Amino acid sequence: MARIRAIHLVDVLVYVVVIALFVQFFPAVISESFAITLLTAVLLKVVLEVVVVAKTAVVGRIKGAATTPRRVLGALALLFVGAGSKFLVLELTDLVFGESVYLGGFFQVTALILVLMASRLGVRQVVA
Repeated sequence: MARIRAIHLVDVLVYVVVIALFVQFFPAVISESFAITLLTAVLLKVVLEVVVVAKTAVVGRIKGAATTPRRVLGALALLFVGAGSKFLVLELTDLVFGESVYLGGFFQVTALILVLMASRLGVRQVVA
């Protein structure tokens, strides 16, 4: 079992800030309270860690593919994981939080995830 390290807590803090900014500046993104925002950040941290592992595995299979059809299949799998992750985030937040959290539609979630990952990378560059 993996331990929770300080960098994971920093990621959650960054996610809370980004989600709160999205709630403030984008009317389609709704979180009813700070506690719900914090729990949403934890949920997104877990989901995005799983997605990063899945994408890394798919990229590894693409690099190791010996034939063009396998590379094409790997690229399609990467596209599926990339797009599917957005739908996974939407469905999980709806399942876990119901009406308390609304992250917008597919494009808003895509923008949110891109900003989350960029912010995470930026903070990790500063901290590490």
